[in-house]
Amino acid sequence: MIEQSAPAKVNLSLHVTGQRADRYHLLDSLVVFARIGDRLAVQPSDELSLSIGGDMAAGVPPGPENLVLRAAAMLAPGQGARIMLEKALPHAAGLGGGSADAAAALRALSRLWNLPLPPVAEILTLGADVPVCLSSAPQRMAGIGESLSAVPPVPPLYAVLVNPRVTVPTGAVFRALSCKDNPAMGAPDWHDFETFVDWLSRQRNDLQTPAIAVAPAIGTALAALQCEDARLARMSGSGATCFGLFETAKGAEAAAASLFATHPDWWVRATPLLTG
Repeated sequence: MIEQSAPAKVNLSLHVTGQRADRYHLLDSLVVFARIGDRLAVQPSDELSLSIGGDMAAGVPPGPENLVLRAAAMLAPGQGARIMLEKALPHAAGLGGGSADAAAALRALSRLWNLPLPPVAEILTLGADVPVCLSSAPQRMAGIGESLSAVPPVPPLYAVLVNPRVTVPTGAVFRALSCKDNPAMGAPDWHDFETFVDWLSRQRNDLQTPAIAVAPAIGTALAALQCEDARLARMSGSGATCFGLFETAKGAEAAAASLFATHPDWWVRATPLLTG
């Protein structure tokens, strides 16, 4: 059996810088990954199958539309494997869960079948976040997801991830975005936690305001994080998950406990962010 983690992707910033003629949006984003996430295991089999378990399995499509099965078919059409996916992340939550699962499937199945990974252009057909999810290192992601570049070492970071249990369709958020030609991120420039938060505070998530218009509960979650003294609170991806940054694990864990006590219906997790 080959096992792979599928860490949650967190867009610490997400600038929408344009839209191509084919209507794909151009992005500029600082992407990091959390220690928490889904897990995937693969075993040899004559047929390709997918079983889904875990606390967040409800609502995840088990059929050929699932990105895990699409990734397997891309890598080796007709090849068999038994794939087991343990879902710990909310579905369609702005944490790249499906993309992280597809990336983990590509990594695991390439080992199982002794095959090279497909080219990035082909991987992109699975989704803009799949190439960046092939690595758990902080990266700057630009274009439609094909342009990945290293960033300076990220200081130790702790996050509280909050999802108010609302589903936010990505298409609706982009349609509500009034300006699709926004400035790119500033050049990455930090050397410790304070300078990192200062730099990040000058960046944006251009999808946050339209997402709040679609799902006001996102604004409630952001306000709650700010009340817990998060050094920065922002939405990840197209929502609905929000994050608050903390300098220490103790601070993040205390904030998560307080938020869950106040909002027991929310999905709340404290986690380190993977900085290298």
